Amino acid sequence: MKYSLKSVLMLIALAALLASIACSSQSTTSSPSPSAPPSFPSSKSMSADRSYAPESNDAGGSGETSATDRKIVRTGSITMEVSDISKSQADITAIAGQSKGYVVSSNQRADQEYPTGYISIRVPAGSFNDVMQKLRALAVKVTYENTNSQDVTEQYMDLDAQLKNYQATEAQYLELLKKADNVKDILEVQRELSNVRGNIERVKGRMQYLERTSDMSLVEVTLNKSRPLGESTWDVGGIFKAAVDGLIVLGQIVLGILIWLLVFSPVWIIVLVIVFLVRRKKKAQAKSAPPK
Repeated sequence: MKYSLKSVLMLIALAALLASIACSSQSTTSSPSPSAPPSFPSSKSMSADRSYAPESNDAGGSGETSATDRKIVRTGSITMEVSDISKSQADITAIAGQSKGYVVSSNQRADQEYPTGYISIRVPAGSFNDVMQKLRALAVKVTYENTNSQDVTEQYMDLDAQLKNYQATEAQYLELLKKADNVKDILEVQRELSNVRGNIERVKGRMQYLERTSDMSLVEVTLNKSRPLGESTWDVGGIFKAAVDGLIVLGQIVLGILIWLLVFSPVWIIVLVIVFLVRRKKKAQAKSAPPK
């Protein structure tokens, strides 16, 4: 060959990298067409072949359709008081099922006087407002509610453009692999092809995640046990327990002070003895001194 296979691989990788950077920085809403593949020098094995660009690549069609479909990720969270935690979780599960959604996770804490529960569900984006309304109807009192919408259309379109460029690069490597005539060249092409396919899978995974989260909205519900009407908040048992706990804390403080005094007794005993001896000596000197 006039040029080494390694040089050709470097040209393809550089072209793919530049195309990927251009796609990620583009701010237009239309899907960019993949960049033209680099032209390779002719050789005995390449002279009769056509361009490396895949023939089936279409810059229009699905790209234009994707540009018109907005990708909005909607999430909601609501905290409410209910009379029965378990029943409310079952009702929320039923609401998710009726809306063709599903439960993501749920838990309940019953190891306290007023138990709490949590449940998160995913529902179709078109049913989001209806589901939030049904959740409010289950509550004795709604104490907190928040909804959020994030437009990820531009992010999705950038990923779509990157995917097309990676796929074009993959096609170029596949064509080049057919022309490799020794083991070293084959291994080099396969290594680069493996890297490109890894990028393709990564971009596809991110696109699928955006599709799932925009199609199915997430709703998180925190459930608190409501207090019965007219119930007094004054608790004699609780007050007595708090008083006992305070007494125990006071006893611990006093005991701690005594322990410190005991541990440091050699020090303060010596200090007291020295003070006693000094005062005694001063008194003796005062008595023995002649009167003026």
